[in-house]
Amino acid sequence: MYREILIQAAEEETKVAVLEEGQLVEIYVEREPDQRLVGNIYKGVVKNVLPGMQAAFVDIGLEKNAFLYVEDVWTNLLGPGGESRTEHPAEAIRPNIRDLVKEGQELVVQIAKEPVGTKGARITTNLALPGRYLVLLPMADYIGISRRITDEAERERLKDIAEQLKPEKIGLIVRTVAEGACPEALGQDRQKLLKMWERLMLRAENTSGPLLLHQDLGLVQRVLRDVFSGDIQKLSVNARSVMAMIIDYLDIVDESLKNRVFLSDTAKLFAKYAVEQEIAQALKRKVWLKNGGYIVIDETEALTAIDVNTGKFIGSKDLADTVLKTNCEAVREIARQLRLRNIGGIIIIDFIDMDTENDRQKLLAVLEEELKKDKVKTHILGITSLGFVEMTRKKVRQSLSSTLEKCCPYCGGKGRVLSEQ
Repeated sequence: MYREILIQAAEEETKVAVLEEGQLVEIYVEREPDQRLVGNIYKGVVKNVLPGMQAAFVDIGLEKNAFLYVEDVWTNLLGPGGESRTEHPAEAIRPNIRDLVKEGQELVVQIAKEPVGTKGARITTNLALPGRYLVLLPMADYIGISRRITDEAERERLKDIAEQLKPEKIGLIVRTVAEGACPEALGQDRQKLLKMWERLMLRAENTSGPLLLHQDLGLVQRVLRDVFSGDIQKLSVNARSVMAMIIDYLDIVDESLKNRVFLSDTAKLFAKYAVEQEIAQALKRKVWLKNGGYIVIDETEALTAIDVNTGKFIGSKDLADTVLKTNCEAVREIARQLRLRNIGGIIIIDFIDMDTENDRQKLLAVLEEELKKDKVKTHILGITSLGFVEMTRKKVRQSLSSTLEKCCPYCGGKGRVLSEQ
């Protein structure tokens, strides 16, 4: 699969697009006043402890106090995947939030979810410092290997290297991009992360909260760290200064990728690739499929509902074949739209009714295969008795619509107004 990255940098806004076979699948936007908060580490002060909600509100210096749920403190007692470190899982009884944090207590926390609407940021005490090849887990004590690395021999090789590199009482996760990397590269990454952690803790010990201790990388550097890897054939950038920064970064982390970076011949890089039109389409409810069918996407506060319709597609064999083809075509577009719109939380999909269990299983298999392209964690719960497909997608940053649009003050976001009568 041909994959490329486009970086369009302007004075007050940077946009990054990821294309697969020439089609837009992911878009990232960062504006100077509204930089991303996920990944930032703060020294916060506990303001309120609410046993009835099993949560605490923590002042980390933002406009709204952050939300610390008991699970995000209690998971320090758990191993990878959430399993209990005790011999008997029943012994891992969830404690009361009052037994874990006190009002006025200072905590080192990390933002796990951006503030959305009236809700403050969600934070965790389980810190994670991501590097190019590794993620350092200062509060954990285990080794994890990315699930996207499927070759068993490579997983074992990376696990052996990680065991040699793992600091005492600190966890390590080996990232997908580490596949095929040499032990020296992983070792250098580990040293950088340990130095970063030591500096962070030194600052935390010598200062009082609320205070920002560590800010995650800017958008371009995050894309280089998290997205730009061996399976990206080309990276185009519209600004010479940004290209110089990219080359300097790659000189340190991966010189082999430098020959894939190109300076665009136009400042309006997105216009050249028709990305802006794709973004405009991604803000609409209705999305047409290539075969003439269409899907309707409705984002609400509780969940996202997606409806599939045959539209203009009439098929060529019989009704069952027409329905299956429309549903499978819709699955591919739905998987792309989830990534493009960055939709998270509960997702309900109303496919066209299928009569046979065999067709339903085929559809779920296609959905699972398409979702493998998505780096964000998804979970398919199956088909309900009403025929809906239930799934969840991890919600980390704001959706595309929340980033680029604001609620209409006239209709209150309903999209409807009072009739003339």
